[in-house]
Amino acid sequence: MKQALSFLFALLILLAKLSAQPPHAEITKKQYYTQSAGTEDITFDGIPDEPAWNKVEWGGDFIQYQPTEGVAPAQPSQFKILYNDKFLLIAYRAYDSSPDSIAQRMSRRDEFPGDWMEINIDSYHDLRTAFSFTLSVSGVKGDEFVSDNGNNWDTHWNPVWYAKTHVDSLGWTAEVKIPFSQLRYGNQANPVWGIQVMRRIFRKEERSTWQYIPQTSGGWVSNFGELQGLHDLPSRKQVELAPYVVAQTERSKKEEGNPFADGSKNRLSAGLDGKLAVTSDLILDFTINPDFGQVEADPGAVRLDGYEVFFGERRPFFMESRNLFDYRLTGSEAGGDYDSDLLFYSRRIGGAPHGSPDLHDGEFADVPQKTSILGAAKFSGKTKKGWSIGLLESVTQEETARIDHGGERRNELVEPTTNYCVGRLLKDFNQGNTIIGGVFTAVNRQNGLDLLHRNAYSGGLDFQRYWKNRWWYVKANSIFSRVEGSQNAILETQTGFVHLFQRPNASHLGVDGTRTSLTGTGGTVRIGKIGGTPSSKGGIFKFESGLTWRSPELELNDIGFLLSADEINHFTWAGYQIQKPFSIFRNWRINYNHWLRWDFSGKLLYTGFNTNTHGWFKNNWRIGTGMNWNPLVISNNALRGGSSLRRPSNVTNWAYVETDDRKKVSFSVNTYFEQGAGNTERSSDIYFGVNYQPFDALRFSLFPEYNHTWRKQDQYVDAVEFGNQQRIVVSEVEQRSFSLTARLNYNITPDLTIQYYAQPFIFRAKYQNFGYVADPLNRDFDARFHRYDAQEVGSDGAVFRVDENRDGTTDYTFSKPDFNFIQYRSNLVVRWEYIPGSEVYLVWSQGNVPNANTDIGTPLVRSLFDNAFGQQPQNIFLLKFTYRFLL
Repeated sequence: MKQALSFLFALLILLAKLSAQPPHAEITKKQYYTQSAGTEDITFDGIPDEPAWNKVEWGGDFIQYQPTEGVAPAQPSQFKILYNDKFLLIAYRAYDSSPDSIAQRMSRRDEFPGDWMEINIDSYHDLRTAFSFTLSVSGVKGDEFVSDNGNNWDTHWNPVWYAKTHVDSLGWTAEVKIPFSQLRYGNQANPVWGIQVMRRIFRKEERSTWQYIPQTSGGWVSNFGELQGLHDLPSRKQVELAPYVVAQTERSKKEEGNPFADGSKNRLSAGLDGKLAVTSDLILDFTINPDFGQVEADPGAVRLDGYEVFFGERRPFFMESRNLFDYRLTGSEAGGDYDSDLLFYSRRIGGAPHGSPDLHDGEFADVPQKTSILGAAKFSGKTKKGWSIGLLESVTQEETARIDHGGERRNELVEPTTNYCVGRLLKDFNQGNTIIGGVFTAVNRQNGLDLLHRNAYSGGLDFQRYWKNRWWYVKANSIFSRVEGSQNAILETQTGFVHLFQRPNASHLGVDGTRTSLTGTGGTVRIGKIGGTPSSKGGIFKFESGLTWRSPELELNDIGFLLSADEINHFTWAGYQIQKPFSIFRNWRINYNHWLRWDFSGKLLYTGFNTNTHGWFKNNWRIGTGMNWNPLVISNNALRGGSSLRRPSNVTNWAYVETDDRKKVSFSVNTYFEQGAGNTERSSDIYFGVNYQPFDALRFSLFPEYNHTWRKQDQYVDAVEFGNQQRIVVSEVEQRSFSLTARLNYNITPDLTIQYYAQPFIFRAKYQNFGYVADPLNRDFDARFHRYDAQEVGSDGAVFRVDENRDGTTDYTFSKPDFNFIQYRSNLVVRWEYIPGSEVYLVWSQGNVPNANTDIGTPLVRSLFDNAFGQQPQNIFLLKFTYRFLL
């Protein structure tokens, strides 16, 4: 701990010296002057030849951004901007001396295929956020909400806008109409907006921009050019209503004797999504009885180390505007497992019920797979005075399991009615160079399940300060949490995997079975440099260093995501990047990282070092490799409440190669290898990918992945009682996994697509050479464990019986832990946006999770395909119709 504080202090001294360097020259901002189109008609056909366009001049003089910054682009580009009382109107002219070479690739929305033009609009003019509209020559749209000065691009923002393109002998043209109702802006009479226009030439993988922004500037939105000439923009309030109807039928294998598994289920439901602009810059989104049947299934994943698997959000309502609610404890360049810790993890809303029914012999249960969301509302936006506001509220209904016993029915609660609330507030000062903010979350449950928290609260404050052309920054946040519930609920939290207060060597902790609340804290402080004056070769040095902590009582998992508490982590990242082409490279970078971890008793738990390098070649291939050395690894969680355990030091190496993804066929290979000291652990992972695009409208990809991991003796199996002692049973473990992910995208038109996703997945773990933990922190690996000999342990195949004192009597037992998990998931989605914002979905989902533990001796891949496809799967057919009203 002292070493980390000393390092940060030295870093501050170095910062003071570096701050005395002369600043980089200010970027000269360009200006474009627009005019009102008035009532003049524009035929919306992608050809900007109407007289109204003659009211304004072409904006041009683009400059290359990639690969060679600051030189003239291969082909010139121009744009015009007009407006009327409803729309911002944009025209593009993309010259091309070889029109036959223009790439008209197609894809689903937000994949940005082929040649395209893009405009970014900072209508708040806050120098931090922008709305991005991308149009490919094939007519495919892309739209993103840009935040954090270009460090966050959210593709899940999907406004309603209109576009047409046309290819001619000079290149291609386009016309774009963006309703003012889809933008956010203040009520100034003569506003000034920030804009940036970018063009991509696919065959050269070249990007050029209207406003020159050096890649080493450290900022994006703050350096935009200006749009002048707007006057008296409409102040009408946006109202959008999108009712929907869903018809669903489910077919599955019939189970004899189970009255809830007759092989079929049918459902007809309706709901409403809506947007209401409270002001021109603040909007209310809401959903009533939402349905997300068109959302792609989660990939297969299993962890033997006890940590929770993190799955990304995929539901549209929770994806849009999520950047405002994304409050991470770190979010650092240095990364680390703790980088995923969140105050708000939206997958908690509508997740699987926490409870399960207590069944007796002869009973069957119908248990909901997920909690139904009755409704949700989200209020978000940014005022002209620099206040960013976010408020999300959601209510999930009570869920019960239906239980049948010989025709007699009863219901058993598995999830109480729950209210979730998240509030976020940010304020910009000094043109976005200083930002302060706060966040608050609350989860309130009705009385029901004794092991759940009745109330859970968390909150925090954050601060960001940028200076010297926004190259340098200091960021800090602090959080608190408080959970309340019954004594049983709080005892469960104290002894659960995230906290483990019962650890015998944790003198700073203790279990208190009478407590009805816990209060914890956490936070992060970091300092870094993200821009600067490049060297003569175009190189720039960047770094970040900081400290992050989670106190023992911190608990976020009612509405957030927390892997482990009782940690203090130090991280440092430093990198050198050359952004301009040299030798055989388009660009190249090299990085260094190190990490240290303590618990709150001051015990050093972990040290890690890493270096990695990445290159992008002029032929558009990419490579990278890195190496990690972890000389000290002590885990407070490995024994699930037993003592801390010293794990073997290890060395890992990873590498990847990616070929030019613009080609019809492209490949990628990723490898990972780990070796523990003294041959105590081995791990290898190989991930291979192939993409095939036979023509512009069709793309197919296949990604197999194989993992093999072996640990000598330190895999947790069970905790049992032996006399007055606790025995932590451990073993050698060999785990193998294989998955095969397939995707197909076919565009019939830019607005009518067919998408298919499928993934068979298997994870197998086989245990042998059982023993117990004897001296968990001993530096000698073999001395940490006692391995049972043949006289101490025996098995009947399903249960192991241990006679530790060899008196002929069984002292304790544990179950055979081997398992063979198999999962198959697929989605076929036909999506038709028949008018902008209104859609029809036809979905076929297929799934199978067979019980394959008896098949553990069959070769891995054969077992996967025999079980995944050899049994009748669950089939769900869904038709969803939505219509968006713009009022």
